[in-house]
Amino acid sequence: MSTVGTAPRPRPELERLPVYRAGRPPADVPGLVGHKLSSNENPFRPLPEVAAAVRDALALNRYPDATAAPLREALADVLSVPVDGIVAGAGSLDVLNKILAAFAGRRADGTPDEVIFAWRSFESYPISVGLSGAKAVPVPLTPEGRHDLDAFLAAITDRTRVIILCTPNNPTGPALSGTELDAFLDRVPADILVVIDEAYVEFAREPDAVDALATVRHRPNAVALRTFSKAHGLADLRVGYAVGHPDVIASVQRGAVPFAVSTVGQAAAIASLNAMPRVLERVEAIVVEQERVVAELRSRGWVIPDAQGNFFWLPLGEQAEAFADAALDAALSVRAFPGDGVRISIGSPEANDRVLDLCGHWAGAAA
Repeated sequence: MSTVGTAPRPRPELERLPVYRAGRPPADVPGLVGHKLSSNENPFRPLPEVAAAVRDALALNRYPDATAAPLREALADVLSVPVDGIVAGAGSLDVLNKILAAFAGRRADGTPDEVIFAWRSFESYPISVGLSGAKAVPVPLTPEGRHDLDAFLAAITDRTRVIILCTPNNPTGPALSGTELDAFLDRVPADILVVIDEAYVEFAREPDAVDALATVRHRPNAVALRTFSKAHGLADLRVGYAVGHPDVIASVQRGAVPFAVSTVGQAAAIASLNAMPRVLERVEAIVVEQERVVAELRSRGWVIPDAQGNFFWLPLGEQAEAFADAALDAALSVRAFPGDGVRISIGSPEANDRVLDLCGHWAGAAA
């Protein structure tokens, strides 16, 4: 292969995008079992019936159903929504990318559409928006780590095509209430698509937490985005979906890559849906652990935003990376966002106890 000359240059937008940084694995520390608490993974292994469904589906020489019809039919039955109101993909991020490709990009005159989202929120949002060709419009969170919906409304222009709401918000934790979401949607123009990202919805215990499925039933410009990676513990199989008005979903499906969800992934997701009571028992165990850890840290002076996911947020600012380095020394991996804070996933009780011990020795606890 010749190496003479220069390689083709990518789109200029690509060079301006931030780089996604996955959670690090724990360091190898003698005498300590490592715990990865940096990626909001479910600490429980799949249920036995889910593992059995995976084994039974391992005929790898055939393509899966092009539109994940078996999974969509199962979801339609469980969620009481029409099959044509569901689109599936390789994780909820893949589905979000499909939504953005369908509804945001560049206009005929070459100017970009605009997509509004909170910041800090899921770090893939600006990457996904940039790849679509649209312009990212980040709206700062409140000091409590919550979405500032009044600021969202103020950010809307005639170029706004999509709004993304992450609830519970990753990485800070607070969830939107149904009351504030309804009041917000009443003021959003009907031609703007509002994506409600509920990756952590099963963990939310806010009494009036958003139920996006109820919302999309009577608001054609709203879409609920969900995943099997968190509560169901199927992160490695990459299965996500969106629920919305059939016309919206048809537009998303039209540009979707076929065969996005493997037969194995569909089989596991369907088996997990059929075992939902046991899935929710595990979710409750994680919630109980999270409440224990957060309550203990607050009693020691830590300021922690409302935690409605399977994680919590330490607003450490410039100390974030130093804390993450100290965690590595304790065979813990946590997710540092330089200059902002640290997100810590809830793991096993042993891992969570080690987090408490680390925080108890951290000099910046009350900062």
